[in-house]
Amino acid sequence: MRTGTLILILGLGLLASAPTAQTPPTAEQLAKQPQSHYDGVKDFTANFTQTFRGVALPQQTSERGDVKVKKPYRMRWTYTAPEKKELVTDGLQIWDYRPIDKVVLVRPLPKEGEASTALLFLAGRGNLLRDFNVSMPQAQPEAEWHLALVPKAKQADFTSLVVQVDRGTMALRGLVKSDDTGSWTYRFQNLKENANLADKDFTFTPPRGVDIIR
Repeated sequence: MRTGTLILILGLGLLASAPTAQTPPTAEQLAKQPQSHYDGVKDFTANFTQTFRGVALPQQTSERGDVKVKKPYRMRWTYTAPEKKELVTDGLQIWDYRPIDKVVLVRPLPKEGEASTALLFLAGRGNLLRDFNVSMPQAQPEAEWHLALVPKAKQADFTSLVVQVDRGTMALRGLVKSDDTGSWTYRFQNLKENANLADKDFTFTPPRGVDIIR
């Protein structure tokens, strides 16, 4: 499973009650705003680009596609370039489809007690200030605020996150997920919230001729 994709939901959405662009918020202020806002988000869609940079090797790979998310535990990540692939969670199972390999990997969603803090946030059961140590990196881009998140409990799929938001509108601009192997940078465009997505948007039917591995 591409666990990195489960992390991306931490900051998605426009943030309400933003401080002015001239006054830097504290880390705690910034953390409260996406939490409060996301509690009112039932679903969303967006375009994304994903870039990976490894630690051991100076490698960098880039991908792009579209994402749909609906609470609780429903996601559809459709990668369109350079390789077509799809990751779907239907509320019960995770379907990881790679057309080039003609394989679908299927596994059950983790139980709530076993889920990462990011997945709990996606389900509307997580809390940024409760689950993370938050800080503001010293270097801040001119047009964005960046909030660093370190999980209070050890996570299997990441060691730290950085949420990137627009200074003026507080809209999500990106997310950086890091672990011991490297970092994944996600940038989002055309984000639309509460789009009334149907459950059928997250149904996955394996194509004919593919191997299904459970």
